[in-house]
Amino acid sequence: MKRIVIVGAGQVGQSLAEALSGDGHNVTVIDTRSDCLEAIESHLDIRTINGFGCHPGVLESAGARDAEMLIAVTDSDEVNMLACQVGSTLFGIGTKIARVRERSYHENPKLFAPDAVPVDLLISPEAIVTSQIQRLVEHPGALQVLDFADGLVSLVGVRAYYGGPLVGHELRNIRTDMPGIQTRVAAIFRRNHPIAPDGHTVIEAEDEVFFVAAKKNIRAVMSELRRLEKPYKRILIGGGGNIGRRLAEALTGRYEVRIIEHDPQRADYLRQKLPAGTEVLVGDGSDDRFLDRAGIGDMDVFCAVTNDDQANIFSGMLAKRRGVRKVMALINRPGYVDLMQDSAIDIALSPQQATIGVLLARVREGGTATVHSLRRGAAEAIETIVHGDAGSSRVVGRRIDHLSLPKGASIGAIVRDREVIIPHHDTVIHAGDHAILFLTDRDRVKAVQRLFQPRASFF
Repeated sequence: MKRIVIVGAGQVGQSLAEALSGDGHNVTVIDTRSDCLEAIESHLDIRTINGFGCHPGVLESAGARDAEMLIAVTDSDEVNMLACQVGSTLFGIGTKIARVRERSYHENPKLFAPDAVPVDLLISPEAIVTSQIQRLVEHPGALQVLDFADGLVSLVGVRAYYGGPLVGHELRNIRTDMPGIQTRVAAIFRRNHPIAPDGHTVIEAEDEVFFVAAKKNIRAVMSELRRLEKPYKRILIGGGGNIGRRLAEALTGRYEVRIIEHDPQRADYLRQKLPAGTEVLVGDGSDDRFLDRAGIGDMDVFCAVTNDDQANIFSGMLAKRRGVRKVMALINRPGYVDLMQDSAIDIALSPQQATIGVLLARVREGGTATVHSLRRGAAEAIETIVHGDAGSSRVVGRRIDHLSLPKGASIGAIVRDREVIIPHHDTVIHAGDHAILFLTDRDRVKAVQRLFQPRASFF
């Protein structure tokens, strides 16, 4: 158990407090907004402090002298950095994490050298969401594409449709349909309920299927579950803020990109900064007549990424009505994300869920290297590095079918010396392996951590 101070009780702070307290950590949250703190206290048994998180007295009241970690996630980059500075200088907090949005800070790493601003990990929600969207654009038809082990292996979520060769058949058929391609179905969600897959499980249309495969094999595996979609060509981005700009930079050159920005001055700025070939349009993305003039009917993908949830939802619904193949909308409020399930919006993007995984990977022990939050936080995918030896570890030198994996947890892949191994029941775990696990119930995280954590004698 760690003592952790969180500065900022917004959406990210609240979601993080819930996840960390659920993992058993001692969490204190600081914010100036009493309503946000009351919202946390109403459903979590954690301590809250009303005040400025960068003020020494407030941090001391929050227990900074005994804290092992400080995570600053307010809406102000400067407050977050200063909170880390005060936490380090006055209280000697060991690990400092700050959410920093402004790109110029990230582009000057000397600012965060050991003798400068003491931030151990910079978090950019905009960069994380941009990367998430980019992977979805690169893999048409996918609901989620998550990378592990430096991109060697991916976990892909896809909805099975009529016409997929495997739909209506047992999972074991995938071996004969795709000889030589290593893959594993890690989990199936049918009408929002998890199903533990085995070789005799029959895939049904509308199942949400998560499979693990080497990156080069993603498209081949997807073809077993649904008719492959043609690659996307034309992308329309609604919103020229930080995410819109990053996304246009990442996609221009490989795709035809247009971006809508309502502020003329911001639009002029984007024209100067974005790569040649990006078309910047001035207008309201939630105006159906403007969308028609912007050529919405010819687009393959529409990404609504403004700071207004309602505008994103409305413009996304208009785009889908105009025939856009894939519609993604950035949605901050968790309640809105739930409402968008099975709606005209194909993919609801949650910045806080995307960000929390990065933070949890830093907080957790037991060799955790990567964490991805799935299905609105109910499930998780984890990459853990196996430490210890046969004497100190509960997993090293043991077959997978001899491990005491908790219910709902499965090992989808192992990366050993940069080789992707899709394990079988008799696969033996080695020290140094990167194990990719899927948990249909995140309440089992602590049990998984205990299983992979070497005994104290190892250290």
